[in-house]
Amino acid sequence: MNYHFCAKSDPGRARQNNEDSVVFDEGTAMVVLADGMGGYNAGEIASGMATAFIKSELSRWLLEAGRDALLREVRRAMEICASNANLSIFNAATNNTQYAGMGTTLVMGVFRGDKLLVGHIGDSRCYRWRAGALEQITKDHSLLQEQIDAGLISQEQAVNSPIKNLVTRALGVEEAVELEVNEHTVEVGDVYLLCSDGLSDMVDDPAIARIIASGVGLEKVASELVDAANTNGGRDNISVILAQALGRVEKRGLIARLLGKS
Repeated sequence: MNYHFCAKSDPGRARQNNEDSVVFDEGTAMVVLADGMGGYNAGEIASGMATAFIKSELSRWLLEAGRDALLREVRRAMEICASNANLSIFNAATNNTQYAGMGTTLVMGVFRGDKLLVGHIGDSRCYRWRAGALEQITKDHSLLQEQIDAGLISQEQAVNSPIKNLVTRALGVEEAVELEVNEHTVEVGDVYLLCSDGLSDMVDDPAIARIIASGVGLEKVASELVDAANTNGGRDNISVILAQALGRVEKRGLIARLLGKS
C-alpha cells in the first residue's frame, strides 16, 4: 500500500496566532496533529513540542525497527512517545510560570501496509472516507461526549452546547496521560482526515464529506476544508492532514518491461 499526504493549517478569522501544529513524514507514513491550549503563546509552545518530539522520536524508531516490526510493537512505541512528550510539556509548564497550564490535544497515525494505528488524546479527530461515506473513527475525550454517551444530551443538542470544547484528557496537563490507540484496516481509495476542532466545530460532517467527495486532489481538498471553516466564521485555528491510500506500486523486471508484460 502506498500513501499520499498533505497538510494545511490556518489561524482562522478570530485569532492572531496559530496554536495548532501539524507534521507528517512520508518515509515512515506517520502523521501528527496537535491543538494547543493555554494563555499567551503557551498553547503554541505545547502543540509545537508535541509534534516535534513525536515526529523525531517515533520516525527514528520506525526507521530502526523496519517493516518487520509487529503492530503491537508500533502501538507500544506510539504510547511511549506520547508519554514522553506529555512529560516534557508538563515539566516545561511546571518550571516556567509563563507556560503554566499549557497543554494540547493530539491525534496521530502510523500507516503500516494495509493497517492504520490511530492514537488520540482530547477532541482532535480522525475521519475515514470510504466508498462514498464519511465516518469519524476517533471518539472525543470531552465532557460533551461523556454526556452524549450517558444519554443526557442528543447529537442535535450538542451542536450548540456551551461545554463543547471542554476536554477530559489532554497532553501536558498532568504528569501522566493515556493515549487511546485503535487499529483499522485500510482499503485502496480510502482518505483519512485528521483535524483540529477548528474544522469540526465550523463544518459539519455532511459538508466535510461533500468536499472530500469532489475528488479534486488532496491539496485542493485541504484548502477547501479550511476555506469552508473560515466562511462559516473561522472562530478557531483550523488544521487538517489528509492521507490517501493509493494501492501497491509493482516493480517490473527489465525483461517483463521489454515484453510489455505487467
